[in-house]
Amino acid sequence: MTTTIEAPRSPYSRAPRGRGVNWEKWGWIYMRVSGVVLIVLIFGHLFVNLMVGEGVSALNFGFVAGKLADPFWRVWDIVMLWLALIHGGNGMRTLVNDYATARLTRGILKLAILGAVVVLIVLGTLVVFTFDPCPAGAPTDLLPLFCQAS
Repeated sequence: MTTTIEAPRSPYSRAPRGRGVNWEKWGWIYMRVSGVVLIVLIFGHLFVNLMVGEGVSALNFGFVAGKLADPFWRVWDIVMLWLALIHGGNGMRTLVNDYATARLTRGILKLAILGAVVVLIVLGTLVVFTFDPCPAGAPTDLLPLFCQAS
C-alpha cells in the first residue's frame, strides 16, 4: 500500500525553472546562522550594558554617547541591527507565504515587510553613524554637561 503526501504549499508553488538559486534554502540557512550570531551579539550587548562597570545605574545619555563614539561598538550595533531586522523580515515573509492564500495579498504583504525592513535599516544606520551628542550651534542650556565642559 502506497500513500502519497502532497508537497506543502503546493497550490502556491511555482513551476521549476531549471537550475536557479534555491532562495528558500538560503533563507532557511540564513535564519539558523543569523540566529546563532544574534544570540552572541544580544547577550554581549546586554552583558556590557547591564553587568560591566556600574551596571544599570550607569545607563544614561553620556553612556550611550560614549559607546557610539567608539568604532567597535558602532560596528557591533550596526551588525546587530541589520541581522535582527533581516532575520525578522525573513521570518515574517515565511509566515506570509504559509498563511496568505491569495497571490496578490502575499505580494502586497511581502512588499510591505520589505519596505518596513529597508526603512528601519536605513534610519537605524543613520542614527548610529550620524549621532552627535554635542551638535554645533545648539543652545548650551540644552546640551549635556560633558559638552559644556569642552
